[in-house]
Amino acid sequence: MSDAKPPIAVVAAEVPPRAKLSGYPKDLVEKIGNRQKTVLGDLFGLKNFGVNITRLPAGSASALRHAHEKQDEFVYILEGECILVTNAGETPMKAGMCAGFRAGTGDAHHLVNRGGADCVYLEIGDRTLFESVDYPDDDLMVRPGPDGKSVYFRKDGTRVF
Repeated sequence: MSDAKPPIAVVAAEVPPRAKLSGYPKDLVEKIGNRQKTVLGDLFGLKNFGVNITRLPAGSASALRHAHEKQDEFVYILEGECILVTNAGETPMKAGMCAGFRAGTGDAHHLVNRGGADCVYLEIGDRTLFESVDYPDDDLMVRPGPDGKSVYFRKDGTRVF
């Protein structure tokens, strides 16, 4: 983060999406499709939680299905429809609906867009260091590095990056 003074307010729709599609390994990035994430919290220097607006074109997913050990997440559907996939199964979601994912439950989740129109949602999550994330459907896990930041590993313990 630079020392520049953050803006007081912005028009969220005018903020360009993040250039990097994902931090996932190259062999897994294609599973999320053409997801577009616009990072908003960083614009204001927020340190304790992140805020993003995410656009899921048809055939895209919010993330690989995952469960956080320490970080809570919340999503609010702004436009369109998608399917919330959790350990309990599938739940259709549409504009005006929201869902929360409490840390430490082991309930893996993600959103998928199987429709024909874009789905746009607001996502909010905390930034707790020393986080572990499990991806039950994929050969991937996140474990904390010595500085507390996320490091990607294969399930056999091989470091990805």
